[in-house]
Amino acid sequence: MAATLEIRNLHASVDGDESLILRGVDLTVKEGEIHALMGPNGSGKSTLANVLMGNPAYEVQAGAVLLDDADVLEMEPDERSRAGLFLAFQYPVAIPGVTVANFLRHAINARMKAEDPESKGISIPKFARMMRQKMTQLHIDHNFAGRYLNEGFSGGEKKRAEVLQMAVLEPRIAVLDETDSGLDIDALRIVADGVNSLTGPSMGALVITHYQRMLNYIKPDFVHVMYDGRLVESGGPELAHELEEKGYEWIREKHEAMTQALV
Repeated sequence: MAATLEIRNLHASVDGDESLILRGVDLTVKEGEIHALMGPNGSGKSTLANVLMGNPAYEVQAGAVLLDDADVLEMEPDERSRAGLFLAFQYPVAIPGVTVANFLRHAINARMKAEDPESKGISIPKFARMMRQKMTQLHIDHNFAGRYLNEGFSGGEKKRAEVLQMAVLEPRIAVLDETDSGLDIDALRIVADGVNSLTGPSMGALVITHYQRMLNYIKPDFVHVMYDGRLVESGGPELAHELEEKGYEWIREKHEAMTQALV
């Protein structure tokens, strides 16, 4: 059965702040689908990504998040990952002294240990074969595995490392938080090719982005626009082209008109 991530009437704030950032988000992402989430700065896009993965700095005030009818909001971040959720960070953190390969092997072993306390983890030869296969699939130099995670990485290398993590952990639903941020055209194309090679029948994706240029390489099935903590517009790929042409001003005007009509 295909995985389904269902967000229902989600309200959330930053911990300790009474003002809401998310004000009733409804969205369903299914395995095999690519959804693009666009919107101006401060509209709540990255907040949604952080809430989905359980960042403790954010507090859910109302609503529900379900993954195949399981309550995601009751899970710890590692449990969400094991259930099949993945977040590619906008600003990945460097971990000096920990190689990309060791980081990923420990991640796999932690999952295996959680499922079976007696597990001894993945063998080094099996892990090495898998890493070579994944890096070849993503056109990543095999020497990349021996570098310290994100230390001294360019913007493109950081994002490529996120895509490699996604390939190794094989999530059912992946959230990519502005993966195009800080990338030049060549790096963007390489990262997008990696994402495209992973999305398909066994993985759905929610791609958060500001710009149409990302969607020139990752073709969404659905495009949604977030404004003031709500999804105010949804459509097909043509919606992203309309935003590129018109900007977000018409979204603001439409949202304000709808708000006035409800008063």
